[in-house]
Amino acid sequence: MAPPPPLPQPQLSSHPQFRPPSSTVTPTASSTPSPTHPHISLQNPNSSTNKKPSKPGKFFRRFRSVFRSFPIITPTPCKMPTLHVGGGGTDNNHMHGGVRMTGTLFGYRRARINLAIQQNPKCLPMLILELAIPTAKLLQEMGSGLVRIALECEKKHPNEKTKLIEEPVWTMYCNGKKLGYGVKRDPTQEDLNVMQLLHAVSMGAGVLPTERTENNDMTDGEMTYMRAHFERVTGSKDSETFYMMNPDGNSGPELTIFFVRI
Repeated sequence: MAPPPPLPQPQLSSHPQFRPPSSTVTPTASSTPSPTHPHISLQNPNSSTNKKPSKPGKFFRRFRSVFRSFPIITPTPCKMPTLHVGGGGTDNNHMHGGVRMTGTLFGYRRARINLAIQQNPKCLPMLILELAIPTAKLLQEMGSGLVRIALECEKKHPNEKTKLIEEPVWTMYCNGKKLGYGVKRDPTQEDLNVMQLLHAVSMGAGVLPTERTENNDMTDGEMTYMRAHFERVTGSKDSETFYMMNPDGNSGPELTIFFVRI
């Protein structure tokens, strides 16, 4: 009997072998912040600046705490502050008993204006308040004379320990006329971008660059801001006043904001 034929030798598979993934990396967008999205370097407020006021300061604030007793100031035309980068103002118009803060009014011209209060321009805002008045309207009012804004809220339970500027909703009056409500809110990314762009500005006014998108066709106008020194005078746990000081020091505050819990 003839021997069986030899088995065929195994053949290499004709299927292509899997190749390792390509080492080519698709480039990603640069992480460098754009002018309208700057890197946020604002710092938390320094608690060491919250020193206890002196006794004369306490007495002065109690004297000024009565909401009905507005300071008697001769109205004068408002002058737009000039831009000072990295500089500081003098103490000639520093109000006795007050604490100097940085206040910024900003918003799109045809949208509601926002008020930001900071310990200094390089700190995160301690208060962001959306006011019930368009930006262009408030700036127009300030250009025609002294502006007084009263923000009122109701007292809650006697044991409520909410700080005055932590109240969420305020009834807003401008020069005695009721306009609507002011609302406290947490800072948005856009708010922080504005504060970052202005971190080197101590006082001034102008227009900030904004990014135009498909959903933002600039129907609300340009982003306008006004920054100045404010004097914060605390009358009691239910009343505080912020005076925006005139940079030339020759007249009283151009804008006064009263916070009152009644």
